[in-house]
Amino acid sequence: MKTAPYFQGTGRRKTSVARVRLVPGDGNVIVNGKALEDYFGKDSSADLALLPFQVTNQVRRFNAMVKVAGGGHSGQIGAIAHGVARALLQVDPENRPALRKAGLLTRDPRAKERKKPGLKRARKAPQFTKR
Repeated sequence: MKTAPYFQGTGRRKTSVARVRLVPGDGNVIVNGKALEDYFGKDSSADLALLPFQVTNQVRRFNAMVKVAGGGHSGQIGAIAHGVARALLQVDPENRPALRKAGLLTRDPRAKERKKPGLKRARKAPQFTKR
C-alpha cells in the first residue's frame, strides 16, 4: 500500500522545537494531538502559526501534523511557523522569496541570556553601598 506524499520541516524559536509534517488535505492543523485552537486556546497570536500558508497562497491545501516541545506559547507558535515555512519550501522551492520577505525562514536567535556569577540575573548587579 502506497502512502500519500508528505513534506516535513523543523522549526525552532527560543527553547521550543516543532516537528511539522504537511500532508495534502483540507487545512486541519493538529498540534500534539489537539486542534490548533484547542491547544493554544482563543489566543489570537496562534494565527501567526498559519502565516506561511497565507503568504504562499496555500491556505486549505495541506493538513499539518505538529509535535512541539519546550518553551512557552509564544516560542511554540514561532517554532510552528518556522517549521511550516521550511516544509513549504519542500513543496515548491519557488515559495522562497515570499517566505523570506515575510521573515519566516530566518531562525530567530533571541533567547534568554544566562545568569552570570556575582550578579542577581544576567545583568542586574547587587545594590552598591558606599559605606
